[in-house]
Amino acid sequence: MDRVTDVAAAVESTVDALVSVLDAADQAQNPSVPPAQLRVLAIVAQNQHTNMSRLAEALEVVPSSASRLCDRLEATGLLRRVPDPRDRREVRLLLTASARKLLDQLRERRRKALADVLDRMSAGDRQELVHSLRAFAEAAAGESENEALRTA
Repeated sequence: MDRVTDVAAAVESTVDALVSVLDAADQAQNPSVPPAQLRVLAIVAQNQHTNMSRLAEALEVVPSSASRLCDRLEATGLLRRVPDPRDRREVRLLLTASARKLLDQLRERRRKALADVLDRMSAGDRQELVHSLRAFAEAAAGESENEALRTA
């Protein structure tokens, strides 16, 4: 399996399996939060200074669509909108304690689901997997850096 296209097909197949494992963990949450809303929570969790325009950009949607997602999350007690202290015209998005707890539980379920699969692999295969994933991440980061240099 030395041809790059064969390796790419194997990686794609593996990613599909990985997504299935993670999706199953996501579906186990109660109460259920739709994937689009989970994505909003993840984006806000990663950036303390998320406002509506940054969120819309990250989601690749128009601001009104992002706002409706936030309306639903605010109604369920998972998100708060507060005036940005640096610019009162802007609204900052903040996770509530319930949202943080939900994301922590989701992360734990995902890690357990992944651990269950990894436990069925030999120690040597797990070691190879970690090595390969690190090499892939480095190659992908290198491509991102090259792309940034080309567009600069």
